[in-house]
Amino acid sequence: MIEKTFDPAAVEPRIAAAWEAAGAFRAGRAERAGARPFTIVIPPPNVTGNLHMGHALNNTLQDILCRFERMRGRDVLWQPGTDHAGIATQMVVERQLAERGQPDRRSMGREAFVKRVWEWKSESGGAIVNQLKRLGASCDWSRERFTMDEALSIAVRKVFVTLHRQGLIYRAKRLVNWDPKFQTAISDIEVEQIELKSHMYYFDYPLDENPEIKLTIATTRPETMLGDGAVAVHPDDERYKALVGKMVRLPLANRLIPVIADAYADPEKGSGAVKITPAHDFNDFEVGQRHGLPLINLMTPEAIMNDACPEAYRGLDRMAARKRIVADIEALGLLNKIEPHTHAVPHGDRSGVVIEPYLTDQWYVDAKTLAQPALRAVRSGDTRFVPRNWEKTYFEWLDNIQPWCISRQLWWGHQIPAWYGPDGHVFVAETEVGAQAGAAKHYGRATELRRDEDVLDTWFSSALWPFSTLGWPDHTPEMERHYPTSTLVTGFDIIFFWVARMMMMGLHFLDDVPFHDIYIHALVRDEKGAKMSKSKGNVMDPLDIVDGISLDALVKKRIGGLANPRDAKQIEAATRKAYPDGIEAYGTDALRFFLAAMAAQGRDVKLSLPRVEGYRNFGTKLWNAARFAEMNGCLQHDAAFDPRTAQLTLNLWALGELARTSTEITAAIEAYRFNDAASAAYRFVWGIFCDWYLELAKPVLQGAASPAQAETRSAVAFLLHEIVKLLHPFMPFMTEELWAALGGKGMLALAAWPELDGLAHPAAEAEVGWVVDLVSEIRSLRSEMNVPGAALIPMVLVHASPEVETRARIWDETLRKLARLSDVSFADAAPKGSAQMLIRGSVVALPLAGIIDLGAEETRLAKEIARLQGEAAKAQAKLGNADFVARAPDDIIEENRERLADALAQIGKLEAALERLRGDVEALRERGLPARS
Repeated sequence: MIEKTFDPAAVEPRIAAAWEAAGAFRAGRAERAGARPFTIVIPPPNVTGNLHMGHALNNTLQDILCRFERMRGRDVLWQPGTDHAGIATQMVVERQLAERGQPDRRSMGREAFVKRVWEWKSESGGAIVNQLKRLGASCDWSRERFTMDEALSIAVRKVFVTLHRQGLIYRAKRLVNWDPKFQTAISDIEVEQIELKSHMYYFDYPLDENPEIKLTIATTRPETMLGDGAVAVHPDDERYKALVGKMVRLPLANRLIPVIADAYADPEKGSGAVKITPAHDFNDFEVGQRHGLPLINLMTPEAIMNDACPEAYRGLDRMAARKRIVADIEALGLLNKIEPHTHAVPHGDRSGVVIEPYLTDQWYVDAKTLAQPALRAVRSGDTRFVPRNWEKTYFEWLDNIQPWCISRQLWWGHQIPAWYGPDGHVFVAETEVGAQAGAAKHYGRATELRRDEDVLDTWFSSALWPFSTLGWPDHTPEMERHYPTSTLVTGFDIIFFWVARMMMMGLHFLDDVPFHDIYIHALVRDEKGAKMSKSKGNVMDPLDIVDGISLDALVKKRIGGLANPRDAKQIEAATRKAYPDGIEAYGTDALRFFLAAMAAQGRDVKLSLPRVEGYRNFGTKLWNAARFAEMNGCLQHDAAFDPRTAQLTLNLWALGELARTSTEITAAIEAYRFNDAASAAYRFVWGIFCDWYLELAKPVLQGAASPAQAETRSAVAFLLHEIVKLLHPFMPFMTEELWAALGGKGMLALAAWPELDGLAHPAAEAEVGWVVDLVSEIRSLRSEMNVPGAALIPMVLVHASPEVETRARIWDETLRKLARLSDVSFADAAPKGSAQMLIRGSVVALPLAGIIDLGAEETRLAKEIARLQGEAAKAQAKLGNADFVARAPDDIIEENRERLADALAQIGKLEAALERLRGDVEALRERGLPARS
């Protein structure tokens, strides 16, 4: 007996345990030995991480694909694993040591600290994997990998040594994003741009041959002026052409620096003259390289002014140095002006300190060379992006790619396989033994070596993920079967950092693309359309939606994640206003269906708990339909029932609609149109099966025993049987539970995807579809025109064809009951005072005179249309204002877009109602109303 209500908290763990016990998601199951493989590698989440809505969307979409293809009989490998997350993990463990009053990492030493990190990983590093399992992720968990596993470490060392021998990895002195707190280089994705109110400082640099002539430069970082190597002006700037090649005296440093001509200088910006500090600005570094300017590093790794500075500034923190330099420039009479200036300042996303462009010796990959095959692969179509517009982003990044800095000044990670001799000569080898052999050959004797202390950027090891997880560099059966992989599902923000690098490495080492399709999903934004971030305090944990959370617990969680505690009061107030009762439990299936339904290509997902609730109600609707079927003796599917032998028109219609829906869902998932697939499922299950088919079938099911009743019972059971299959990729837990109740064989996760060819029945659709459209339109008209609910109204079919007249007589009782009609009649002309509709080419008149005040209703509709047109015009004006679009927050822009769309939709409905009231059939015909066929 099916329980009265579906209880996700009780069912989900039990179902998940059953899947795991059965090894349902293992690749290479015996029964699929000859099946075509379908392979996805999971974007490995940080081992320190916790689930966020981006993870929920990303993994839900992957799971839909995997469950869909598994049901289609393919040998699915969804390869799971986690990333060692160098800086994040090291920070977590260092914080833990401090909280416990234990020695810090430098006191412990490298070996002891790394051992401690492994202990932490063993104890706490699996949290996010368990959270993914809670979402129903059908990965092959028996193959879980970690980027620091020994097998993957072998692959990392192999790649590094090979690229070094090929001249594609080298050591160089270049600028990097430097985190002064952690004292390491970091990648661009670990840099957060934060808008700060600051100042623009204007300094005058005197011309050496005539100090009365001064070039004014502007800077937001006065402390870097001590390292200036030149002043640049645009080659076409007439104001400065005569000064190019001359020297200016650099204040405070008392050095002469040249005036150079370079297109980097913008004549329209500031004075048109720009200071060039090659060792402290990425753009300036490139200018310096073009002009052979000196590289003067002014700071220590802690961002303290070093000995390259004049003595007065040595030992000062960069911010203290800024104040003193400005004061000293002013004392020299060379401070032109200071203006308030708001600009984006780079901060470490974990340290929270200002990032410094810093000149250091680092290891680099020649990304330009490796990028060429990766570019060709996408341009030739060997790999395609979905949506296609992301190809442009990919091309722009790779066409302008810079050397890739792969070294990090950390202890946790893949230590670089390079050893140095006493004279600094480097020996790169996969093992220390190999390095010592190289040193003995080089020096003619055994020599003590020192290993490079740096570790590799985590993106280096994750770039190998599609093949290192399959056993490469060994030629394993998994490599043979599952490389290249089928599809990658990821976010747009790591197209460069991860997708492009996997393309480079896969093509270089295996001479083949790592995946054929790259599906790029959008962001999940908060309920107002704003980007979620810890600093805003609007991050939502998906499991809080699944399990529910109290208001106080939600507030505590959001405040605890703030980078700036000063925002706590504001975040608490906003949270209490948005969720005054906390968040109730919606279950995993409702959240997954919401994410799929909202995942339109190229459009961000706006979190909406009312919508999640709506999809929970959808699940409840299906659950109640199954209970109805059970109470009416049509729950257990009869394997002997052949739907192609059905005779009853109603059943033929429902079976045909099922086949059409199955085709739509299949095509949509194949095309990565997840929202269309979810919409098709929703439309059929709720709109056709539950609302119409079961309602129309009640008289048969609850009447006397007959062949029609027996067929209908079998049809209901069959339809439910196929519905849970179609819904399984989206709502795996409820459907698996219902599968057992329906008497399905084995596990639904391993059942066959519906094959429903031959079930289309145009004649049945024409008949029953006409009834459905007619009743639906009458109900809409009654609502739009304020017809009292209790009022029975007549219906007149005008110039009805014999076929339509026959339908009306067959379904007379049903039409009267469902549309609340007093009678159904036929005429050559519509009665006066009728509202008219066009239903599949037939004119339907509803005489409403005496039931409603037609004149008053026409006036009301016209006024409401005018009001909505005003609302639409306001929203359209804002969205058409380029300045508004450029300055307004994302959530305000999205709000206006939704307001416009809602207003236009309502206007369309009311205009159609007005045309019906006026009997304007031609206008309705032009509109194509209704369009439900």
